[in-house]
Amino acid sequence: MTLAEARALAAEKLLDLVEIAPTAKPPVCKVMDYGKYLFQQKKKANEAKKKQKVIVVKEVQFRPRIDEHDFNFKRNHVLRFLEDGDKVKATVRFRGREMAHQELGRAVLDRLLAEVKDKGAAEGMPTLQGNRMAIIIGPVGQK
Repeated sequence: MTLAEARALAAEKLLDLVEIAPTAKPPVCKVMDYGKYLFQQKKKANEAKKKQKVIVVKEVQFRPRIDEHDFNFKRNHVLRFLEDGDKVKATVRFRGREMAHQELGRAVLDRLLAEVKDKGAAEGMPTLQGNRMAIIIGPVGQK
């Protein structure tokens, strides 16, 4: 139908004439309540946003020669973060001559992985970035 007829039909029904496909030959239009349409689109977007899970990466830092109590304390933090569904970046920070003994830092990370294996799994191998060795641990049983 012509544009004038479509406008008259939309005005008669107290609705809006909305162009759906402007590049089509002829252009496609639809008679609808545009305000209601925008409201429904906004509502759908908000519902989709509510269902999203934001992934948070928490960081826990260790030292190569960490004491037993300190290790257990930080391990418990890692376990709590994993239970909450967050990822954990476990970092071993080396200072000075400790860089010559990177195997000590690797042993700390391996021990941590062994103790949290039922709650989390490594997402790769430990990487050395400057004076830090880091690994990302993701939760196994997500909520």
